Amino acid sequence: MALLPILRYPDPRLKKTAAPIATVDDGIRTLARDMAETMYEAPGIGLAATQVDVHKQLVVIDISETKDQLLVMINARILARDGVQEGEEGCLSVPGIYDRVQRAERVTVQYMNLDGQEKTLEAEGLLAVCIQHELDHLKGKVFVDYLSQLKQTRIKNKLMKQARITA
Repeated sequence: MALLPILRYPDPRLKKTAAPIATVDDGIRTLARDMAETMYEAPGIGLAATQVDVHKQLVVIDISETKDQLLVMINARILARDGVQEGEEGCLSVPGIYDRVQRAERVTVQYMNLDGQEKTLEAEGLLAVCIQHELDHLKGKVFVDYLSQLKQTRIKNKLMKQARITA
């Protein structure tokens, strides 16, 4: 297993749209394991392949306190959304930045697991938010895109300044 470098906003590669995965093979399973290891190490509760510069429809999520309930979703799509919730979100690609985002309270999502089996999951609360957040990444969208233009500019400037300081 390997830790993968996480792209940082405003890297233009975060805007790329991820392609569907045709076959769930050992390469995809290895990528999922590496992504999970990277997510846990960061530490985070979700990571999309786009964030590690692999533009395939793969996300890993684990919202458990014990970090032992890994959910791997391949070619996931939201079938239904219900309700509205607003909460503070952060992102491993936008380190140290948190802001309020409005999302559906409940989602029904269809995806493939690492065995290539089709699954359907009904999620609510934090899991629903996390699924929506990670699937946005696969469409080239970062949570910052939901914020005002002024906030986006401030966040870009802050992160670019931090990158210059640490370089």
